[in-house]
Order: sequence, then structure tokens, then C-alpha cells
Amino acid sequence: MAKLKITERLSPNFDARPNGCRPDMLVLHYTGMETGGDAIERLADVEAKVSAHYVVEEDGNIIQMVVEENRAWHAGVSHWAGQDSVNDFSIGIEIVNPGHEWGYRAFPDAQMQAVLQLAKEIVARYSIPRNRVVGHSDVAFMRKDDPGELFNWQMLADNGVGFVAPDEGIGGVTYISSNSSTEEITDLQSKLKQFGYGLHVTGDYGEETVSCVTAFQRHWFQNGVSGLADAQTMQKLDLLLKQS
Repeated sequence: MAKLKITERLSPNFDARPNGCRPDMLVLHYTGMETGGDAIERLADVEAKVSAHYVVEEDGNIIQMVVEENRAWHAGVSHWAGQDSVNDFSIGIEIVNPGHEWGYRAFPDAQMQAVLQLAKEIVARYSIPRNRVVGHSDVAFMRKDDPGELFNWQMLADNGVGFVAPDEGIGGVTYISSNSSTEEITDLQSKLKQFGYGLHVTGDYGEETVSCVTAFQRHWFQNGVSGLADAQTMQKLDLLLKQS
């Protein structure tokens, strides 16, 4: 594989990682703005107070905005696997796409190939475990939808970046929802929390649980994004827990 060509456009929006913290997590985003140029300008704007380590444009060009040793401000209020403040210990990649607000669309092959190569290098450099390659919506599910259900997580997993759960053909229309028993809801919430999500175990299938299930589906069950935990969603969650 050819060496990545990376252009620098350094952002002022960064600071030091706490206590020399070494990255052990990769977070993928979409830019969610009308154009890639607009997104890059915002990430470089000192007033915006946001940034990422890298931006991958639709044609596959890669721009580095914060060096990996520093903390970029990409995840905001966030949580994964019992830890808050994901920026402290993660690398953030912004992927140019208008997002759900501006005309969400599939990610071009050239862009995905660049994301894959960049992600593979980062994962190898820091020995990032496969269950710590996540989307922004995974670590901030009450606020964020990105990179969303059109992002090709399967392609990354097939090439050693992150992981997915296979489809095993479970059917049925049984859902865990607000009409389910407290025990069923608690079991679902406990499993999502065990997997890594910052979900409270309450026994109530309220807005927080709907948002968390939706985020899980956007990453791991992209054909079934509903916010309701059906049989296939639960199967995938169980399989992923076994692989974690």
C-alpha cells in the first residue's frame, strides 16, 4: 500500500493530553457541514474551539490539523467503557460529509480507502483494540448521529479496523421497548453499558435508551435503525460482547 500523502493545516484548537496520556482509542466523525471547505475553516477557527487530528476529504485527500501527541477537541462531552472525556485518550478523524442535516449521502470509495489506510496506521501505531474504534454517536449518543448508518464499518472491520457482528438470520418482531418489563429493559441497558456506552441502568425505556439503541444500530445494525431493540439488535449485541 502506498504511503499516505498528508497535508498540514494546523489548527490552534488543541492542548496537551493530561498526564502524558497515550491514545488508545479512535473516534470517527462526519463533518456535518455543507462543504468540506467550510468544515476545515471551522476546525481551524480559534473562535469555534473545535478541531480534529485529521480531516479526510471526499476525494481521499487527508489534512492533518492537530498532531497526535496533542489533544484535539473533537468528541466534546463523551464517554466510553467507564471513562469520560474521550478527547483525553483518543485520535479523532473528521470525514467530509454533509451529514443528516445537509443531505446525508454515501461515502465515496476514494474517501473510504483513505480512511481505511489512515485508520490502519493509527490502530497499528497505538495498538488500539478493535472495540475502541467507534463513532462519535457511540461516545455521545444523546447529541450526535455521526458518522451514521451509511458509513462502511464492515469494510474497515474486514481490514482489521474495529469489528462487526455477523448476520445470523434471526427473525421475529419481538421488541424491547417502553412496553417491555423492567427486567427486559434492565438487561438491555446493562449489556449496552457493559459494551461501552455511557447509559444509565434504570429499567425505563426512555429517551436516553432510545438514543443509545439508535447509536448502536447506526454502527452495528445499519439496516435496522429504529431505536427499538429487536431480536437482531439483541443478537448482535450479544455476539459483540462475546468478542470484546
